[in-house]
Amino acid sequence: MNLILFLMKFIPPKRRLIIYGTIIFLIVLIMAPFFSKIPGKSYAGPVLPLTGGEPVIRDRLKGHVDMLAGHIGERNVWNYDALQKAAGYIQVSLESLGYKVTSQPFMVENKQVRNLVAIHKGQERDKEIIVVGAHYDSVSGSPGANDNATGVAAVLELARLLSVETLPCTVHFVAFVNEEPPFFKTQQMGSLVYSNQAKKQNEQIMAMFSLETIGYYSDKEGSQRYPFPLGLFYPDKGNFIGFVSNFSSKSLLKRSISLFRQFGEFPSEGVIAPSWLPGVDWSDHWAFWENGYPGVMITDTALYRYPHYHSLYDVPENIDYDRLTRVVLGLAEVVKRLAF
Repeated sequence: MNLILFLMKFIPPKRRLIIYGTIIFLIVLIMAPFFSKIPGKSYAGPVLPLTGGEPVIRDRLKGHVDMLAGHIGERNVWNYDALQKAAGYIQVSLESLGYKVTSQPFMVENKQVRNLVAIHKGQERDKEIIVVGAHYDSVSGSPGANDNATGVAAVLELARLLSVETLPCTVHFVAFVNEEPPFFKTQQMGSLVYSNQAKKQNEQIMAMFSLETIGYYSDKEGSQRYPFPLGLFYPDKGNFIGFVSNFSSKSLLKRSISLFRQFGEFPSEGVIAPSWLPGVDWSDHWAFWENGYPGVMITDTALYRYPHYHSLYDVPENIDYDRLTRVVLGLAEVVKRLAF
């Protein structure tokens, strides 16, 4: 690549523009089928008001986000007491639903940290596993309401909603530690510790869903941005939930977004793209890709939409809890139906 850039210096400016334009055109032409061939049709109606027992679900989600990002606040190894409080809160929340919670401890910065795992055992094909996970740590300097208390709240509520279901396959509800820098994509990343152990034990993980920053939405034009060339194929309003995977996980993405569009009542977009595209591998699903497991990130696209990403202002008041509820209800149907 450096050699190509060096040689381009010797090409006249006008011809250089033609070459760059041709390269961009070819990239778009080659990648367009992967961006456009997403099954089903996104929900396009109005945001439906919550009815029946749905406001109760919203209030539970809000309560989890308030606790993690409001009362506990910034939580990581440099705010170790808060990280421990968050882990304790997650464990108690899952145990109150009847789950036995297993800790997966390991050492970081001379401190013990842990993943938390609650298992809904399948009744027919219990060796086949669906992982529903989110990281509970926040980046340094941020209370982490959207990133990622919303993801953790969704995991807890999905564990509640599915606890009463009899499922053929096993579902693991996992809260990962150490997703944020400087641990991202290192051996001290909680999801990689989990994924490595699963691989070592020959666990049959058929699907992994990483719930990452899923609580911010906007109907304003221009509220949604993308890395090039995604903006050529997707809407500029940040009012949808995104399903993101690499090429190896495309079957899982297509199946899951198809189910979401069939049973959810919320706009959705899907992208199957190479891992090097900025943002495609920015969460815990990356750790599962590393071990050959299919994984999909569910996200509001984080920094490509959320103005308070990784900042002091990522607070519970900035979350759209009604829309978060719609997303969680749709995901419950996805997981339930994938388990059959």
